[in-house]
Amino acid sequence: MSYSTLDYQVEDGILILTLNRPDRMNAFNADMRRELLEAFDAADADDNVRVIIMTGAGKAFCAGADLESGGDTFNRHKRSNADLRDGGGTVSLRIFECTKPVIGAFNGAAVGVGATMTLPMDIRMASTKARFGFVFARRGITMEACSSWFLPRLVGVQQAAEWVYTGRVFDAEEALRGGLVRSLHEPEELLPAAMKLAREIADNTSPMSTLLNRQMLWRMLGADHPMEAHIVDSRAIAFMGESADAKEGVQSFLEKRPARFTLRPSQDRPDFFPWWQERPFR
Repeated sequence: MSYSTLDYQVEDGILILTLNRPDRMNAFNADMRRELLEAFDAADADDNVRVIIMTGAGKAFCAGADLESGGDTFNRHKRSNADLRDGGGTVSLRIFECTKPVIGAFNGAAVGVGATMTLPMDIRMASTKARFGFVFARRGITMEACSSWFLPRLVGVQQAAEWVYTGRVFDAEEALRGGLVRSLHEPEELLPAAMKLAREIADNTSPMSTLLNRQMLWRMLGADHPMEAHIVDSRAIAFMGESADAKEGVQSFLEKRPARFTLRPSQDRPDFFPWWQERPFR
């Protein structure tokens, strides 16, 4: 795949998706937004992609919105496309809807949209050199990229409020203590650690099980009663229990060999998927 702001490389079932504007600290712009949507569409359509790792080229992960337009950067009427929709939010929603596990590997600074668009990722790992900031109030704007929904669910309202209200930039240790990232790694060890985790998923699990499990976890965050989980769980376990993947999973365990799962997430989804109503922007 050829992109101007991204590097898209699939290695033995793992997509390494690299934000690739190192001369601008991988700052987010309209081209990056569009290409991220295209890249996640491509990954979902490709059954050879089992796990996605997203990282940044150079010294930064993503320094936030590209500010080359100066004071009019966030004025939609000054852009070629005056759409009301927040561009970062379209990326967050696309990652939320992804059918593959997504691992964020923060190699450096992740500020503004560089942090918020990663909140729908399943696991976030960081270099000890990484820094984070929800700096919106210091730029005279507000939270975006659906972060008012994701951030308090990930780290709790109190921690989210402190980071958002102060708008300060904080280090990787604080991100770990606050629950924003899962683990810290020396810079040269970050990508290998992310790859090791991705390999654990790619080599040992059913792609269809992973698709369903991912959406079950995320969608149930908004459920108002555990019965909603029971309804979906019942359908999912019934579908998978009758599948070739369940038979293979048990048989491979009994025979003490690696499993060879065959259900394809792009084509073999159950009839009840998706079980939610799509939400239109209004």
